[in-house]
Amino acid sequence: MNRKLILAMAITVAIIFGAQILRASDPVGIYAVIEKVVFEPNENAPQRIQVWGAFSLSEGKPGDFYQTAQRGYLYLTLPPGKETVAKKEWADLKSMAGTNQGVAFGSKYNMKVQVRKADEKPQNPDVYPIGMGVVKAEHQPATIQALKDLLRKQK
Repeated sequence: MNRKLILAMAITVAIIFGAQILRASDPVGIYAVIEKVVFEPNENAPQRIQVWGAFSLSEGKPGDFYQTAQRGYLYLTLPPGKETVAKKEWADLKSMAGTNQGVAFGSKYNMKVQVRKADEKPQNPDVYPIGMGVVKAEHQPATIQALKDLLRKQK
């Protein structure tokens, strides 16, 4: 066989196999479109954060299993021992607020986060789920579109 043909076939197989592995091992805990971020007690020394917008939370099992889009806010506190990383991610979340872009953050495993209703008083914050950082969620267009549609319908 021609060396170029063999190389092309190997690359094609690698791309297909790699894409299947990536999809099957989606580590994301939270997909979101963020409207605003509120730091508590203030932005200079945050201990807690309110992240307002639309969210799709992982169901916590392997594969592509996420809850239906919900509007409201996440109320989160710094994770013990990982405060510096969390504060950097919180700054990233703030930079995405109001951009109408989808973001992905957190880890789907051992995550205990809830979406709170807009009229719910912020109390008993969940621990911020450190994961792979905050990234643009370009690999889940249907999920992000559902979040955007929810925000547009409920304005």
